[in-house]
Amino acid sequence: MVRLYSMALTLLGLSLLVFLMLRLVPGTVVEQMIGADAIVSPAMVAELKRFFGLDQPSWRTGKPVVALILERLPVTMELTALAVAYAMVLGIPAGILSATRRDRAIDNITRVGTLLGLSIPVFWQGTMLILFFSIYLRWMPPVVWVDFFTDPRRNLTIMLLPALCLGTASAANIARTTRACMLDVLRSEYIRTAAAKGLTDRVVILKHALKNALIPIVTVAGLQMGILLGGTVVVEEVFTLPGIGRLVLWAIYQRDYPLTQSTILFIAVMFMTINLAVDVLYGYLDPRIRYSA
Repeated sequence: MVRLYSMALTLLGLSLLVFLMLRLVPGTVVEQMIGADAIVSPAMVAELKRFFGLDQPSWRTGKPVVALILERLPVTMELTALAVAYAMVLGIPAGILSATRRDRAIDNITRVGTLLGLSIPVFWQGTMLILFFSIYLRWMPPVVWVDFFTDPRRNLTIMLLPALCLGTASAANIARTTRACMLDVLRSEYIRTAAAKGLTDRVVILKHALKNALIPIVTVAGLQMGILLGGTVVVEEVFTLPGIGRLVLWAIYQRDYPLTQSTILFIAVMFMTINLAVDVLYGYLDPRIRYSA
């Protein structure tokens, strides 16, 4: 219950913050249409604002805000899920391999790779991936969105590069966390005891060491999932994907305040829901953890 109360207070504070920040953005879409050099009376500006219905949910489409968000939600959820899957499939094995071969060549390569993954800007990486795979090699098709249920193969082909771009930094974070946690666990007495009993290295690492190192890894993975939801704004714009992130940019550019506020709050709710799910997962991974009401 305490977490639910904190989520409600966070949403309230965020809604006020977003409302105030959007009002600081100069001008409305009417001023954009008229232009800075046009000579228009204030009465005409007011009439145009009433004509376009800027107090409605979305003056451009005439659709309710919820409908617009739900239309774009599957794209963003698929992109985030693929990016998280890629980050975990790459990051966890890389971290385990780096920890079990500490100070060897594979460890040094992994550490340099994670540093590069954290340092490369997402927009630059996305641009380079498009130039290399789509323009130079012509391996990837032009990004003309196709729904997964319409053509699964083409859909996954389109989503491959955006998922790689979005998940690179998360994979690096997960790899570094996995390495640090595994190094700490591998020094424990029960790990040495398990090895002394004659258990194979694979059983010791995967069954005993990794299981006890999972809680920090799950924490980072959960946080990365929330961060990826925000990162879709850049990736969807670079790869022209019709998701929620691109909807936010479009709403801000068009000065559609209700749509912008609702979309940002929707992303915030998803982020907090993911964090709550991670907290609940702790109890499953470690039975010693119990939450009180």
